[in-house]
Amino acid sequence: QVQLAESGGGLVQAGGSLRLSCAASGSIFSMNFMGWHRQGPGKQRELVAGISSGGRTNYADSVKGRFTISRDNAKNTVYLQMNSLKVEDTAVYYCKSTDPSGRQSWGQGTQVTVSS
Repeated sequence: QVQLAESGGGLVQAGGSLRLSCAASGSIFSMNFMGWHRQGPGKQRELVAGISSGGRTNYADSVKGRFTISRDNAKNTVYLQMNSLKVEDTAVYYCKSTDPSGRQSWGQGTQVTVSS
């Protein structure tokens, strides 16, 4: 099973930027699909962005053009660059790994708070 550790969350003003990182260990990282999810106050957890082992990406409509997901297989790390942040982006952001057999692992989450 893969272990995931997110970092990079914090407090930022609307319009600002943050870069989240998720470091993975215990698995063949390069073969896993990696995703960033978030859960805002009173909301369900939702997929924000995903990246396949081959580098194909997908994004929620709400973040397209503002967020970019990337991965560095040499560092076993996936990133989420978040620009033009909005108050509604406030949430706990979670990293998720899915290996080729379908096994899923979640990180502990990192808080992102966007102030107006």
